[in-house]
Amino acid sequence: MNIIEVQHVTKDYANHRALDDVSIDIPKGCIFGLLGPNGAGKTSLIRIINQITGPDAGQILFDGKPLNQSHISRIGYLPEERGLYKKMKVGEQLLYLAQLKGLSKSEAMDKLKIWFVKFDIKTWWDKTVSDLSKGMQQKVQFVSTVLHEPDLIILDEPFSGFDPINANLIRDEILELKQKGSTIIFSTHRMETVEELCDNIALIHRAKKVLDGPKQVIKDQFKTNTFFVEYKGNLIVNESRYQLEPLKELENGFRRTNIHLPAGMSPNQLLSDMINQVEIRSFGENIPSMSDIFMRAVNEVPEA
Repeated sequence: MNIIEVQHVTKDYANHRALDDVSIDIPKGCIFGLLGPNGAGKTSLIRIINQITGPDAGQILFDGKPLNQSHISRIGYLPEERGLYKKMKVGEQLLYLAQLKGLSKSEAMDKLKIWFVKFDIKTWWDKTVSDLSKGMQQKVQFVSTVLHEPDLIILDEPFSGFDPINANLIRDEILELKQKGSTIIFSTHRMETVEELCDNIALIHRAKKVLDGPKQVIKDQFKTNTFFVEYKGNLIVNESRYQLEPLKELENGFRRTNIHLPAGMSPNQLLSDMINQVEIRSFGENIPSMSDIFMRAVNEVPEA
């Protein structure tokens, strides 16, 4: 079942079309990567889901019902441009934001105590936000985003500005939130993070959806039936059967090349052809990375 269904959404700003007939389904309980170059339309879609703006055409369903004001309390949003009140104290600001999301003061206090211990920020309660570093402020805003335990969490570049230790801390919290049943929309340019965390993705480019679906299905679609082999010796293959890329010389006399197999041929046949000729050190399929897929999909979209 889907928590969000984007149905034929179009959004225009003056003379610019930000979204053009975009339809995307976001399954419940997944980490969903919303990808695209700068200006592709990702932020426009996020703003519509958050009801900051509305679509000019189409609609969005939340848990099977048309998106409405009652859904706001079930959404947590961490924008790329952070928005804390600089002169407020951390504790009173988080209490205020939690109550805006429907928590009572006592509920918010109980949950904040847990998060302040978890993030090792117990001494921050009476600090003003302006006294904190950028990374510290982002920790505070992450807490404000998830404190009310929303069904849908939207994170726009959540690792921006974090050092590796705190980035891992936030990563672990994202995975824990997923395990507890939250759905996470994850907008980022960091393809290695998409590779690690996301279950499903959608790619928007020039206001249109270019591709979407389960990450593994998409990776399978972009396979080229090409295998790498590292070996020592002289490899002679039937060039009418296989396509070889240029050799790369490695250490200790080993070489590496990529070999493209024709459709329907098993890699076992290739191994059989090579095994008596050379000493094979490693062999495997070239699986496209999310970065490879991103670049290929974007470059294949014609200019308007």
